[in-house]
Amino acid sequence: MEKKKLTTASGKPYFEFENSMTVGDRGPILLQDFLLHEDMAHFNRERIPERVVHAKGSGAFGTFTVTDDITQYTRAKIFSKVGKQTKMFIRFSTVGGEKGSADTERDPRGFAIKFYTEDGNWDLVGNNTPVFFIKDPKKFSHFIHTQKRDPKTNCKSPTMMWDFWSLNPESLHQVMILMSDRGTPFSYRNMHGFGSHTFSLINKDNEKVWVKFHFITAQGIRNFNGQDASEMRGIDPDHAQRDLVDAIVRRDFPKWNMKIQVMAQEQTKTFKWNPFDLTKVWPHGDFPMIDVGVMELNEIPQNYFRDVEQAAFAPAHVVDGISYSPDKMLQGRLLSYPDAHRYRLGVNYELLPVNKCPYLVDNYQRDGHMQVGDNGGAAPNYRPNSFDDIIVDENYKEQAMELDSSIADFYDRNKNDNDHYTQPGMLYRKAMNEQDRKNLVNNIVGSMRGISGEKKDEIINRQLCHFFRVDIQLGMAIASGLGVAIDDKVKEHVH
Repeated sequence: MEKKKLTTASGKPYFEFENSMTVGDRGPILLQDFLLHEDMAHFNRERIPERVVHAKGSGAFGTFTVTDDITQYTRAKIFSKVGKQTKMFIRFSTVGGEKGSADTERDPRGFAIKFYTEDGNWDLVGNNTPVFFIKDPKKFSHFIHTQKRDPKTNCKSPTMMWDFWSLNPESLHQVMILMSDRGTPFSYRNMHGFGSHTFSLINKDNEKVWVKFHFITAQGIRNFNGQDASEMRGIDPDHAQRDLVDAIVRRDFPKWNMKIQVMAQEQTKTFKWNPFDLTKVWPHGDFPMIDVGVMELNEIPQNYFRDVEQAAFAPAHVVDGISYSPDKMLQGRLLSYPDAHRYRLGVNYELLPVNKCPYLVDNYQRDGHMQVGDNGGAAPNYRPNSFDDIIVDENYKEQAMELDSSIADFYDRNKNDNDHYTQPGMLYRKAMNEQDRKNLVNNIVGSMRGISGEKKDEIINRQLCHFFRVDIQLGMAIASGLGVAIDDKVKEHVH
């Protein structure tokens, strides 16, 4: 077999790989040494802009297999029959840290899945938590700024975080999850995943239900406590990446069971909370989990940058039989995620192998940076036209959307929806055991001790009031840990 030749990017074979062209063996380098400049210019551009959030991540390919029939709820082809398999790709990530940050930071974990279905790619872009810190997308950039770096010191700032959280009690549910040991998963394999948002499913009769997606780890939940997570940051900052790769290499393929919760339209009117509020869950007792299928990860990408770093997920990418909901945070992500990818990867990001639909794609988008396909060849780039045979399939016509109101206005996100304490209280009293509660308090106290500056006492007292409203014992334990004296009048006021 003929050996491969070393070539330039344009295909020209060359020999002088190690030595630059100079005037004499000690002289200056000549400008005409094109190969030197080509290599250095490419090297200078190896780092594309990192993701604004979810910068550090791990990924793997796998398969999704349907185990239970849910065709009564959806006509999506991915769920068309029991036993059907669909190739998929997943990217796990931390949220707030930069690309070089540690895998064991206290942070939510991204849980983004791309299903390569015959009706197009379906991206389910969620987290390892069923809720989030905010319920309106106008707050998103401001929230993320508090999780990044102080613009003056360029350091992470507990003061920024707790100031924002204390001024936004809607964040309590997610804050308590984050400050529990669930905020420091042992590995990506040992955590659940959630679509988090409310979505809709549509069946063959155009009947719609609302749905929550859950991915329950078959490996079991395993978390670091705060101390062990801190130690692992110094021992192996890439612990979760290494754990995922090693498991798949030894053929211990990680698995998750997909389950759904379903809510009928009539039930949305009687549900205690807004069913489209991302800071709330649907109690399992009221909306039982329904088995759907099994996701298995069985292939590590051959090239991390090609597949994991260039993977682009967008909640806007749904397929026939799966659609959106009035969830305000979801609505905000429909435009912002594809826009982020166009900025980071270029307008043709969906032509990259990891993002490319493996089935036939026909449209009239042309040109732009990094057009790596055939750019439509000689076919027309406009519609209607008299030359191509692309048809519009009426079977995919979307049904009309029923809206509750015809009045557009800026509505208070908390109007008739300002119960920020009941669900966090249920989480604390019912979902956590004694050790979980103890670790939660220790983690909160450890974090809040970092609050500093002239507003320190104001921020601490404001946040303590929220914790007292969640549970009087929780508030007392945190106050005690912070050395804050709480008199009976305060307790009566906040409870």
